Amino acid sequence: MTDTLKPRDDNEVVEAVAWAAAEAKTLEIVGRGTKRAIGRAAQTDLTLDGSGISGIVLYEPEELVLSAKGGTPLAEIEKQLARNRQELPFEPADLGPLLGGKPEAGTIGGMLAANLSGPRRIKAGSARDHALGMKAVSGRGESFKAGGRVVKNVTGYDLPKLLAGSWGTLAVMTEITLKVLPAAEDVATVLALGLADQQAIEAMNAAMGTACDVSAAAHLPRNVAALIPVQAVSAGNVALTAFRLEGIAPSIAYRRDKLEALLRPFGKLELLAAEASRAFWRALRDVVPFADGSSNAVWRISAAPASGAKIASAITAATGAKIFYDWAGGLLWVAMPDEAPHEAAIREALKGEGHATLIRASAAVRASAAVFEPLTPDLAALTRRIKESFDPKRVLNPGRMYAGV
Repeated sequence: MTDTLKPRDDNEVVEAVAWAAAEAKTLEIVGRGTKRAIGRAAQTDLTLDGSGISGIVLYEPEELVLSAKGGTPLAEIEKQLARNRQELPFEPADLGPLLGGKPEAGTIGGMLAANLSGPRRIKAGSARDHALGMKAVSGRGESFKAGGRVVKNVTGYDLPKLLAGSWGTLAVMTEITLKVLPAAEDVATVLALGLADQQAIEAMNAAMGTACDVSAAAHLPRNVAALIPVQAVSAGNVALTAFRLEGIAPSIAYRRDKLEALLRPFGKLELLAAEASRAFWRALRDVVPFADGSSNAVWRISAAPASGAKIASAITAATGAKIFYDWAGGLLWVAMPDEAPHEAAIREALKGEGHATLIRASAAVRASAAVFEPLTPDLAALTRRIKESFDPKRVLNPGRMYAGV
């Protein structure tokens, strides 16, 4: 069993990483372990558990800024924001249940390390876009900070954006500062019923190109819509294309009329009111349709919306996978019918038109498949140089993303 180090503050993180570097030991970096099963199945000497470094250290609702220690539960942060009718605008997913874990257990550090962004990403941007500053410890055992507590920071390289999505391979993030925004007063969702995939993408593209200010757009084929735990959705036994409107009630009513006029030529329309809308988009955010307790492979594919239906059709024909679309067709969630990743079919369907990440798979599968999108030679060389700059002895999560990095 791998030994665990559980530092209580930033100084102990520095000491732990410096010791590991001096002793040629490798460290697995975890918060509460909710995303531990994502990434290559790499072997490390010890685990660095950051869950003991927790707590909100700054929250100024009037300034729309929040700072928290890296091990702070994301649920704790969201509850604090909700008390002031504010939110994390990029709507980070809770992948715990999809990966067979507990809900609401992830940390702010893990969220930014994975750059998790939900349905509102097409309007509000990603987690990376809302990171204002951070404190971290590099693989050299050196503490550093970057950014600050305001949007316009002039501090050289934008390291928070670089570390976002690095999966703990460059540094241990001990404190993170994020920009937050007011939460919408009301929400409604317009549903277009029975559209084929390509029709749905055309409808979503049309809606996103208007002044209706759609904050999320998704398409669920019939076999996926039936798995949404919202009665008004699952009982229909029909494909659904969903468009979310947020804001104050009069604005939503005005924009809904405009949106429905645009969508009527595509077919029958229905409306989800506020409570059902929130439940629906939360289920999509957390990939609930595929959180079935199995270890069947699940992929996350990012591509141009115009290519989404073609990519999905090729994957389905080759594998029999279930697929649904988020981000107006730019994000595909793919659930395979078995534990095999069917990686060749995924790569053949993409043909350079997107990138795929294997989100759920057994350790044996992750040891043999390319979990993250394979790098071109130039990108691979750049990735190695960045790793060398932050972690020359490859102490932090070595091999989690790519072999030898």
